[in-house]
Amino acid sequence: MATPSTASNSGDTLPWTRAYPAGMRWDAELPVKPVQQMLDEAVERWPERSAVEFMGQVITYRELGAAVERAAKGLQDLGVKPGVHVGLYLPNTPHYPIAFFAVLKAGGTVVNYSPLDAERVLAHKIEDSRTDILVTLDLVNLYPQMARLLDNSRLKTLVVGSLGDYGAMGDKVQAQLQGAGQIAPVPVDDRHVRFTDLLRSKGAHKTYPLGDLAEEIVVLQYTGGTTGLPKGAMLTHANLTSASAQYYESTKGDPPILAEGTERFLVVLPLFHIFALSAAMLLGVRLGAALVLHTRFDVDAVMNELAASRISVFPGVPTMYTAILSHPKAKEMDLRSLKFCGSGGAPLPVEVEQRFFELTGCHLNEGWGMTETSPVGTFTPARGLRKAGSCGMPLPQVRIKLVSLDDPSKDVTAFGEAGELCIKGPNVMKGYWNNPKATAESMTADGYFRSGDVAKMDSDGYLYIVDRTKDMLLCGGYNVYPRVLEEAVYEHPSVAEVCVIGIPDEYRGQSPKAFVKLKEGAPELTLDELKSFLKNRLGKHEMIGALEIRAELPKTPVGKLSKKDLVDEEARKRAA
Repeated sequence: MATPSTASNSGDTLPWTRAYPAGMRWDAELPVKPVQQMLDEAVERWPERSAVEFMGQVITYRELGAAVERAAKGLQDLGVKPGVHVGLYLPNTPHYPIAFFAVLKAGGTVVNYSPLDAERVLAHKIEDSRTDILVTLDLVNLYPQMARLLDNSRLKTLVVGSLGDYGAMGDKVQAQLQGAGQIAPVPVDDRHVRFTDLLRSKGAHKTYPLGDLAEEIVVLQYTGGTTGLPKGAMLTHANLTSASAQYYESTKGDPPILAEGTERFLVVLPLFHIFALSAAMLLGVRLGAALVLHTRFDVDAVMNELAASRISVFPGVPTMYTAILSHPKAKEMDLRSLKFCGSGGAPLPVEVEQRFFELTGCHLNEGWGMTETSPVGTFTPARGLRKAGSCGMPLPQVRIKLVSLDDPSKDVTAFGEAGELCIKGPNVMKGYWNNPKATAESMTADGYFRSGDVAKMDSDGYLYIVDRTKDMLLCGGYNVYPRVLEEAVYEHPSVAEVCVIGIPDEYRGQSPKAFVKLKEGAPELTLDELKSFLKNRLGKHEMIGALEIRAELPKTPVGKLSKKDLVDEEARKRAA
C-alpha cells in the first residue's frame, strides 16, 4: 500500500475499493429506469402490502398505484404534459407521493417548494421554474402564501387538498383544525381544483414516451446560493434511480441489512427536501417498504412510532437523533427493531453515534451528499471499517477527487492533504435550470462537480470534511447562506452594516449570529425586534439566532467587513 506522502487520491485511483465491506462492489450495476416505473414494479410485486401509513390509515401499493393513475388523468385534464412544470408545496401527507408520481405519469416535471421559504423566495422559484400548476393544502401556513402568488405570478391553477383527506379519522381532524383556525378558506372558481377531484377522474391517462433518461428531468430541486437567488438543480430519471440503487447497494453485504418487501420506513424528514425524497420515499418504494409519514418531527410521537410500529429504517439528521437520546424515556423503550439509520444534512457528532448504537444496537451511518448529487456521494459501511469523524467512502460508481484550493486545475495527490471535494457519477445533476453559466462554473474541466466543501482523504479512501469554500452554514440540516440573511437585515432602516456568521448550536449544529452597526441616531435594536422585522423576509430555518450591536465592525486592510475576525473572536470566547 502506498504511503500518504506519495499515494494519490485523485478520482482515477479508487483507493476506497480496498476497504469495501465483504459482499459489496464499487462497480455494482446500477439499473436505470423511469422513476415512475419503480412504483409500477412495487404495485405489481406487492399489491396488498402497506405502501403509506398516515394517522392510522393504511394505503396499500395497489391503492396507491390506482390513486396515482387517477390523479395523472386529472392533471392531464388540467393541461399537464411534457414541458409543463407542477409545483408541490406540501408537508408529509399521502398527497405528496400521489402527486409526485402522478405528475411524472402525466408527462410533467415536479418542482419542489419548501414551506420554510420566505414568500419572495417562493415568487422567485415560481417565475424561474415556470411553474403553472401547484399542489398544496388548505392549511393557514400553506395556502394563503400561494393564493397571493396566484394573483401576482405566472401561476394559473392551484390544486388544494386537506389534511383530513387522509387518516383513520380524517373528518374529525379536519373539524379540529377548522375549530382551531388552522384552515384557510379556499374559493370555488376555475383557478382552484380540489385534490379529491383529481382522484375522481375517469379513463386512462395518456402515456408519453421518454427519451434519454440521463436527459429527461424528473424534478427541479432548488438549492440556495451565495448570490441570494436559489438555483434549480435538474435531477433526471437516471440521477434518481441511480441514487436509489446506490443507497440500496450500501445496505448489502454479508448478510444484507435490508430485504425487499419487509421494511418499515419512518419518514419524518420533509419530502420536499432531496434527502427525504431520495433516501426515504424513492428508496422505500424501490424496496416495497411501508412509508410511515409524520408531518413534522415531534420527539414523543417519533419515539412512540419507532417502538410501536417496529420501524426498521429511520433516515434523519443529527438533531433528531440527539433529541431521541435526550428523551427521558429513551432507555425504557424498545428501539431494537431499527436496522438502518442514515444520517445526513450536517456533521454527525461522534458521541451521538456511539450513544445511539448503545441505545438501539443500530449504527448511525453518516454520509455526505448535496442537492446536486441526488443527494448521494459517500457512505459509512453499516458493517466493516468505521472511522470516527469521517463521512465515509464513495458509493458505488461514484468517483471523488480533491483539487487544490489555490489552483483548482491541479489535483491534490497526497493522502491527508486538504482540497476541494469534487464528485462524478450517475447521480450528479444534469445542471442548473436555465443557468448555463452557473452550471459551467460548478464543473471541472474533466467533468467533476465542485462541491465547495474542503475535505481530506486517507489511504483507505475515507473522507473527512474540514471546511467550506462557500460562505454557507448548516442549521438543523438546512443550508443557510449568510449573504441572504445580510441582505434581509440591510433592509432594516436602522442598520448601517451587518455581518452574519455561524456560531455553534448544541441542537442545530450552527445558528446564525448577526453583528450590526447601527446608523447614526438610530434607536436601539433588540433581537426580538429584528426577528419580527425579518419574519416575512427569511425562512424559518434562516432566522437570526443571536444579535450583537457594535459601534464598529472589523474590516480588512482594503475595507471589507472581516468575517474571519468575528469567527476568531467567537472562538476565543468559547475557549475562555
